[in-house]
Amino acid sequence: MDSTENPYQLNSPPPAPKRVGWKIFFGIILGLSIIANFVLFFALIAVGVQMLAGTGAGKSIVEKEIEAGPGSSKIAVIKIEGVINSKLAEDVSSQIKAAKKDKNVKAVIFKTTSPGGGIGASDRIHDQISRLKAETGKPTIAFMETIATSGGYYTSAACDKIVAEPTAITGSIGVIMGHFVLQDLLEEKLGIKPVIIKSGPKKDWPTSFEPVTEEQVAYLDKTLITPAYERFVDIVAKGRGELTREQILALADGSVYNALQAFDNKLIDEIGYMDEAIAAAKSLANITDAKVVEYKKPFSFEEFLGTKSFLHLDRNTLYEFTTPQLMYLWDAGLNF
Repeated sequence: MDSTENPYQLNSPPPAPKRVGWKIFFGIILGLSIIANFVLFFALIAVGVQMLAGTGAGKSIVEKEIEAGPGSSKIAVIKIEGVINSKLAEDVSSQIKAAKKDKNVKAVIFKTTSPGGGIGASDRIHDQISRLKAETGKPTIAFMETIATSGGYYTSAACDKIVAEPTAITGSIGVIMGHFVLQDLLEEKLGIKPVIIKSGPKKDWPTSFEPVTEEQVAYLDKTLITPAYERFVDIVAKGRGELTREQILALADGSVYNALQAFDNKLIDEIGYMDEAIAAAKSLANITDAKVVEYKKPFSFEEFLGTKSFLHLDRNTLYEFTTPQLMYLWDAGLNF
């Protein structure tokens, strides 16, 4: 017998089985608690941002003061920012409606930072600005910040006066249309042969499934490009009465112009900054002082989380991506 062994020591009982069920239960509770805390955290952020956004609940447009002045005389600033599409045209239209209804708004500045965009959306914004002038008599000023090319210039041409920053780029009067040709990728790389059944030879011109022919180019130029181009020239001629149609055609070859070149060619009226645009608005409205406000949409929790753009991938989006688009757009401006 070992000297260290206790003859009176009883055998130890077997260890109790591990209670795994309780660990799983507490793990589930902990996980749910963490998720609940995350949800509460984002909810608190949303409430905080909503409070910072002001009392915009239930309103489609809210005002942000950018320069103090008497509330009885206001200058409204409406942004035309980014590539011009239907969504932007709707936003601008709702802001123009707000400016129409507010009797205290004496003038409107359209602050434009855009390389242009769709011809339809650009034309709708131009029409809304023209209606604002005709229906209310309120002066309109286009202020070009950084870039206002093609559709961005198209919308600006509706205004009574155009002011551009010294470093602004404008012009690019013209039309562009492009699409992807996927024939080699589909047939040679992936072994996919598209089958197209159509009622006439021009039904799918231009198509992504075969190269564009000279006949198709001539057809598209006559049917789409030229009419859209002529309308652009007409819009500039109407808005810039000091220019003859021949002078506009000489400038309308798609070229872009810096502010000084645009001023020399009478495409703009003044080179300056926002202060000069505000001064021009006051002068045209015959007021000496004004409260300058910027229109904006009220806070949206959906937009805050970014779920709308992330989830909005449907058939319409795919159609817009793969279908040729007729554009008043300076392509290089997409890099700004």
